[in-house]
Amino acid sequence: MGCCNRQYGLIAGIVVGAVLAVLGGVLIPVGKNIIEGTVEKESVIENGTTAYENWAAAGALVYRQFWLYDVQNPLEVLQNGSKPVVLEKGPYTYRTRYLAKENITHHSNHTVSFLLPAGAIFERSKSVGPEEDSVTSLNLAVAGAYSLFPKIMHFLVESLIKKSNASLFQHRTVGELLWGYPDTMLNRTMGFFVPYNGTYDGYYNVHTGKDDISKVGIIDRWRGERTVNAWDNRYCDMINGTDASSFAPFVNKKKPLYFFTSEICRSVSAVYEDTMDLKGIKVYRFTLPPSTLASPKVNPDNQCFCKDKLVTNDCTMAGVLDIRSCPRGPVYISLPHFVHGSPDLTENVLGLNPSVEHHSTYLDVEPTTGFTLGFAKRLQVNMMYGPSRVITVLKKVKDYTIFPLVWMNETAVLDDETAERIKEELMSRIGLLKKIQNGLLGVGVITFTICLISYCVVRKCGDQNKLV
Repeated sequence: MGCCNRQYGLIAGIVVGAVLAVLGGVLIPVGKNIIEGTVEKESVIENGTTAYENWAAAGALVYRQFWLYDVQNPLEVLQNGSKPVVLEKGPYTYRTRYLAKENITHHSNHTVSFLLPAGAIFERSKSVGPEEDSVTSLNLAVAGAYSLFPKIMHFLVESLIKKSNASLFQHRTVGELLWGYPDTMLNRTMGFFVPYNGTYDGYYNVHTGKDDISKVGIIDRWRGERTVNAWDNRYCDMINGTDASSFAPFVNKKKPLYFFTSEICRSVSAVYEDTMDLKGIKVYRFTLPPSTLASPKVNPDNQCFCKDKLVTNDCTMAGVLDIRSCPRGPVYISLPHFVHGSPDLTENVLGLNPSVEHHSTYLDVEPTTGFTLGFAKRLQVNMMYGPSRVITVLKKVKDYTIFPLVWMNETAVLDDETAERIKEELMSRIGLLKKIQNGLLGVGVITFTICLISYCVVRKCGDQNKLV
């Protein structure tokens, strides 16, 4: 009788173990659906969701650090045609993106429009010196006029230079170069980022993801248009992806992330590089591949970005984007110190030290939500000057030179409070669900196995006793 009771008990254990194992197995797809449903619901850009709260507000602290290039040999360049030697000076740090989005308007087609206000507050404690520090830099008016006026009009540029007693280089303060100063040659305000404070980027119109979560954050229109109308080419004019602040949830690291950058009037893509730990949260790091600014000879997709065959050596130059067709003035954009650029860029201007580690752009994206939790956007602003038989200050110049003015590192890092909130509200729930799944599955399998083995032993023992 006792043997039978043991057998019945073990059979019950086998059943319980099997049930627990099945329950744990069932919870895996069920739990996955629960997680996906919750994340998708909270990722929609509408009032009351986690995504909306983060999206509408100013968000994490964002800083822009500037390094200006100080010319060490201006007289030698003018008098002998020597290559300019530069020394970077910085960082000069400003707090930016501290203003919330404005004029947020939801539309019936599941899109929302808004303006991004611009502002910069100087952070002396995070800077190498005050805004009054002096820098010897390229004369923006001279270089700008040289780029914009055809050669047959160089006599007019020479006249303006002589009348204003201008030269190829100038001495200005950091604040003047960044945010503007009155220029007597062109009789207008000149500066690297003029105008900035009090201006707006947009309107942006983006998908909320309400009807299709895969489209959340993707830009539908910028300034009322679906293309930038800057490159005279359908491919290069396309506006692809988001503004890089977030992406659709459940990021696939095997696929590139697309985003639009209004500062350079084009869309770019970032590719997966590594999995990182950001304050206890797993993130995917995406970086811009070298092909982004590769020459059209290497990346044919960039052919439509090449606007000047003379300056770019018949479109063979890599590492520089000519954005004169973008409403930013006669400017060339590159990565700092011409990272991934053609060798002659760093040979024509001495003192540059390109470093992929310190000068590349990256995004740290939380893969479940698609939120960008940290980033470093690094860009360099350049202008061009070259030889001229008419303009006196350029008569000694031997070749076209893409001259670096300033490079910028715009960064944001997840603060401790937000990191804890993400871990508590999202990661802890996902972790708890996974622990329950694994616990039930593990306990069930172990219980089932032990009881099954014990049942077989007891059954065998009982059969032997019957034979005796």
